Amino acid sequence: MFQQTPPELGNQFDDDSVLRSYLNRVLPDEVRGEIEPDLRTMGELAGGELYDLCLEDRLNEPVLINWDAWGERVDRIQVTEVWRRAERIAAEHGLIATAYDQRHGPLSRVHQFALAYLFTPSNDMYSCPLAMTDGATRILLDSGNQELIDRAVPHLTSRDPAQFWTAGQWMTELTGGSDVGLSETVATQDAEGRWRLSGRKWFTSAITSQMALTLGRPVGNGPGGRGLALFYVNTRDEDGRPNHLRVERLKDKLGTRKLPTAELTLEETPAELVMEAANGVRNITPLLNITRLWNSVTAISYMRRGLALAEDYARKRVAFGATLAEKPLHAETMAEQEAEFMAAFHFTFAVVELMGRVEAGTGDETDAQLLRLLTPIVKLLTGKQAMAVVSEVIESFGGAGYVEDTGLPALLRDAQVLPIWEGTTNVLALDTLRALHKVGGLEVFTDRMDALAAPIREPGLAGIARSARTAVNHAERWLFQAMDLGQPAVERGARHFAITLGRAMEAALLAHHAQWSLDHEQDSRAWAAAMRFARHGVDQIVDAIPGEPKME
Repeated sequence: MFQQTPPELGNQFDDDSVLRSYLNRVLPDEVRGEIEPDLRTMGELAGGELYDLCLEDRLNEPVLINWDAWGERVDRIQVTEVWRRAERIAAEHGLIATAYDQRHGPLSRVHQFALAYLFTPSNDMYSCPLAMTDGATRILLDSGNQELIDRAVPHLTSRDPAQFWTAGQWMTELTGGSDVGLSETVATQDAEGRWRLSGRKWFTSAITSQMALTLGRPVGNGPGGRGLALFYVNTRDEDGRPNHLRVERLKDKLGTRKLPTAELTLEETPAELVMEAANGVRNITPLLNITRLWNSVTAISYMRRGLALAEDYARKRVAFGATLAEKPLHAETMAEQEAEFMAAFHFTFAVVELMGRVEAGTGDETDAQLLRLLTPIVKLLTGKQAMAVVSEVIESFGGAGYVEDTGLPALLRDAQVLPIWEGTTNVLALDTLRALHKVGGLEVFTDRMDALAAPIREPGLAGIARSARTAVNHAERWLFQAMDLGQPAVERGARHFAITLGRAMEAALLAHHAQWSLDHEQDSRAWAAAMRFARHGVDQIVDAIPGEPKME
């Protein structure tokens, strides 16, 4: 009787030629030699113990226990075995600490996010609290609030699992997720001058975290984001009980079901101002920029995981007299997905490099401007690419891809959060326009593209770089045309505009790396991927039409 062999994973660092080629290009030999053992260990965990545990623990989900046996309100969450193991690994391997130890200066972010990229597909979305922890650490360090820095940052950056904390981010309310200026959480001061928060947080990820950053409106402040203030909250009191808050329920979500996402009621919850008693949205923005980059790293990691499983399966699955890997159409279909993944990978890590330089103080004003402009673009584009690639991966397995106990459907469900969390595609497209205004236009973007194109000599790759630049020129002309027609025309085309910029940058980065790989590795795989990616199309602009009718 025929028995199909399931797909298997090997060491996810050794098997990932895209990651290793990238690191060969950007890291000095001594840095690469120092961090590769750490990455190889993480690759072994991700393709072995952790992956196996995810499959074994597939049916388990976090459980909220509101009451103990004797009628006391405890609001305790029981997490899964994967989460408990992931927490220990994250601390011991410095998934947060690596970025703040700054052992490798601006390249510390590359080290950190390479670890996160390997770790993420095998941790049941434990990367979500890690992302918020990273962002909270950045905010606290930049806040100048030494009391909070001394209290929390040593825990947030600890490599000791017994001392390690994660941080929550409580922003979303019934009034809206993206328009946080509508927050109804009220901040008052008690007789001792201590701040207390009252309100309802409709969607709070990683409620098991030891602390959280949240927004509230001090009594007397005006409306909107300026009237909010950023607060620090300890989620449990000294006895380990909920700190004047009620966990009403855990959300029943499409995906990321292992991630305990809660609905909270704040009942005069003790809180501390992180900075001034206003401008909360502005002050929490650095956290959002970091979590958006974590979102992009998660997106490319899910694409890579799906492709790794599909590649192994294709070598084993026999149909119509040959393996799937030997079928030209199947091979071409997977190569098309690989091209999208590789473009997304190089875009994501280019932004990682920018963040590293800006944080380490080695970057210039152009780096800071590019980081502001590219962060919303890379998040919106990679989230959409992840959904498309993972969907094709699921289809490549045929019926097995639709069967729950293979573990494959969870990849697609979990990937769906990526275009939503930390800003939907439309929200980020509009943010791209704001960023463009703030940095003074597209000059920093086009200068970067020109610099990427300069060393390219191979004719096909040079043609890709020129086409990408032409697409950006078209996007710029469209923007001026749309501005003449008014703000509604600009907003209608914002998504096409942002995606065009993103795909143009991806094409330029992939072509740049492909030339390097031809020169230094004598490897044509990146070249082939760049050619395929260019055929998929870069220019998504739809020219503005005067008097275009509105949808009714």
